[in-house]
Amino acid sequence: MVIDATNANGDLRGVVAIGASAGGVEALSTMAAGLSPDVPYAYLVVLHVPAGAPSVLARIIDRCGALPAVTAEDGATLRPAHIYVGRPDRHLLVADHRVVLSQGPTENGYRPAINALFRSVAVAYGPRAIGVLLSGVLDDGVLGLAAIRSRNGTTIGQSPEDAMFAALPNNARDAGVLDRQAAADEIGAVLKELSQREIEDPDVEPDPALELENRIAMATRFSTNFDTRHLGVPSGYTCPDCNGSLVSISERHFRCQVGHAWTADALLGARDTEIDGALWVAVRSLQEKARLGRKMADKAGPGPVSLRYNAMAEESERALSVLSDRLAAHAPLRGDAHG
Repeated sequence: MVIDATNANGDLRGVVAIGASAGGVEALSTMAAGLSPDVPYAYLVVLHVPAGAPSVLARIIDRCGALPAVTAEDGATLRPAHIYVGRPDRHLLVADHRVVLSQGPTENGYRPAINALFRSVAVAYGPRAIGVLLSGVLDDGVLGLAAIRSRNGTTIGQSPEDAMFAALPNNARDAGVLDRQAAADEIGAVLKELSQREIEDPDVEPDPALELENRIAMATRFSTNFDTRHLGVPSGYTCPDCNGSLVSISERHFRCQVGHAWTADALLGARDTEIDGALWVAVRSLQEKARLGRKMADKAGPGPVSLRYNAMAEESERALSVLSDRLAAHAPLRGDAHG
């Protein structure tokens, strides 16, 4: 059935959800410069930023194009040709044509998370949802694009050759969840083209798992008013954030009992961080043990006690040397692995 996509907000005909991480400020600035004020979409933007970072992205985007950009306020009504930028440490979501800011569980260690925004617009707007994934690393947003497509929305990825960090749009392409690809300065034209189409509203079966994940993202801080066991089966892994058990929603998608969400790639990255931390603790402990052993040997003076302490110190120094050499030999050459 062909329907008029206009909703209760007058001329608003849909929502464009935009996600980025590393290299995202440049991509967002370029994209914003190409957005037309006569396209009747509201735009929601999430960029991975630390929780304590200053909220200046809206001012940067506002200077780049014709559309006004503001830092999102909880409860704000979505208006066409306006850009709403996520705040640090809050998920940016939508419900009833309004902005929802939430301190729900982190996803892939992020809040705001791209997947959370994309799922939310998929649930709220169905075929009138458009997801845009720009420059970044790892894969936050890929599952969210899949959710948008599952509700008959449209997905766009920045052309990898145009992205400062191509991993994020590449991962979306490889997962088969992109309808279109375009350079950042061409996405505005793509959106204008999409706004002129007639939208069909086919019958789509409800997706309880998608709706539950959206409710989890909307939950208040430390809420337990949900049961993630409905999402999948025990995975045998634990959550890096809380050490709780993770359920496997799919082969590459996990949630813990209090709601933290992880993709397989992000989970591997978190394990790397844990291992690095454990190895540094081992190096430090061996150094301290060797120093303390030498000090105790000196205080004991000549004799068997001194020999015992010196032997302990020598053992620790040998272990430290072996560990340091092996770590140096096998340390990966890492680029920017975070968004």
